[in-house]
Amino acid sequence: MTDRLAAGDTAPDFTLPDQDGVEHHLADLRGRKVIVYFYPAASTPGCTTEACDFRDNMSSLQAAGYEVLGVSKDEQAKLREFRHEQALTFPLLSDPDLAVHRAYAAWGEKNNYGKVVTGTIRSTIVVDEDGTVQLPLYNVKATGHVASLRKKLGLV
Repeated sequence: MTDRLAAGDTAPDFTLPDQDGVEHHLADLRGRKVIVYFYPAASTPGCTTEACDFRDNMSSLQAAGYEVLGVSKDEQAKLREFRHEQALTFPLLSDPDLAVHRAYAAWGEKNNYGKVVTGTIRSTIVVDEDGTVQLPLYNVKATGHVASLRKKLGLV
């Protein structure tokens, strides 16, 4: 597992396809603030709660200049179905080989109901306009995460 990112680190660049096969390049978002959040699996209860929370806060996040990108290891078809079912308004990126998960330290050992397992570490990385990590958050809780994030970003 890669060391966790820290505030001030350069955010690793990536290119990933979204639910419709459109490629998204982090480098193309320079000049904008980006929230990159990693979640374990589309259409699971916690991930649905978190995604809908981002959806429901999208207008205020966008008004503050933030783009949101969700990243999981799911295939595009599953992401497309999830996005449609939940009326999500931001891209869901597919990282099945886990390269971006690993670059962002969002893949590794975690405690899951008392058991140590290897998987996606629910993480949110806020990247500033220059491509620098502004706020790295690891092992976040799905419920209430966006409210906590908004508070940390001074958007409350």
